[in-house]
Amino acid sequence: MIVVASVPAAHPYVRAITDPETVVLLDDPRPVGATSPDQWWPPRFLDPRYLAEESGYFDVMHVHFGYDSTPPAVLRDVAAVLAERRAPLVVTVHDLHNPHFVDSREHLARLDVLIPAADAVVTLTAGAAAAIAERWGRRVTVLPHPHVLPLSGIGAARPEGATPVVAVHAKSLRANIDPLPVLDALLTAGEPGWRLRLDVDDDVHRSPRAGVLTAGRLDELRRRGVDVRVHSRFTDEELQEYLGQIDALVLPYRFGTHSGWVEACYDAGIAAVVPACGFFHEQHGDPTYDYRADAGLVESLRHAVREGLDLAERRRANGLDRRAQRERQLRDVRTEMTSLYRTLLSDADVA
Repeated sequence: MIVVASVPAAHPYVRAITDPETVVLLDDPRPVGATSPDQWWPPRFLDPRYLAEESGYFDVMHVHFGYDSTPPAVLRDVAAVLAERRAPLVVTVHDLHNPHFVDSREHLARLDVLIPAADAVVTLTAGAAAAIAERWGRRVTVLPHPHVLPLSGIGAARPEGATPVVAVHAKSLRANIDPLPVLDALLTAGEPGWRLRLDVDDDVHRSPRAGVLTAGRLDELRRRGVDVRVHSRFTDEELQEYLGQIDALVLPYRFGTHSGWVEACYDAGIAAVVPACGFFHEQHGDPTYDYRADAGLVESLRHAVREGLDLAERRRANGLDRRAQRERQLRDVRTEMTSLYRTLLSDADVA
């Protein structure tokens, strides 16, 4: 068995790509001053002193995310400790532009340490791999994101509505989410065959941009015909139910790289309508719109949503095939990840 210290470990994606038959995933060390039992941030595995003195035994460290608050100098010290221990470092680049911060420079400064120091670099799409190769000159392994919904929910029967529902989810208004221009454009498009829905997490008041979605603004959208729903963050079961109620989900992202919502839409047999930035389109070939089009945003969205609704019909028609494909994909990703770990450990033994 290969013992892996993952940053983090307690995350659905990390659990998904880990083959329990071949890999032991260490629990996240409890952070100093943690306020909840499941808190994994800030990651103690990114504390060089803890790593050197108290972290226990592991074969490989695998960094995914959670290093936002770790300064580049500290990440260099972490890499030095791992090199001294001859423990390979794997870095999966989920985000080239952190969706929580408008300014990407600090995130890139951290990647400027992690990617050159890594013994192997992984990402989710060929486009992201090309961007990494161009900036850092690294060879990158591309492993697609596995399924998000339970396999039993992929290809499950969906209620058939008379009018397609085109949805936008503002979540908690993190930095890259700007739903109002998208909603205004969809309303201006005035397609009588669509119903528009907006969902907002009820902790949006904690966002520095909470003023974007005031109660008055939400009431205005309701008057214009948008089905506005404010609620707590979806549980896994509620997310699956939500995706079963809509036909296309327009992602209102100003910037970003990849999205788990694209994966969830694919699993649910609906379309994600994605911005042309980042590599969202490469995940499953969903239709794109140009957020930068300004005056052309209405036509860009109208065309992309129409394409998305057609795509959703085709996806619903082959649900069981998609379930089988996702099951095979998960096995393949786990096998390839284990093979990558073994290769690195073999190389470390030779060195």
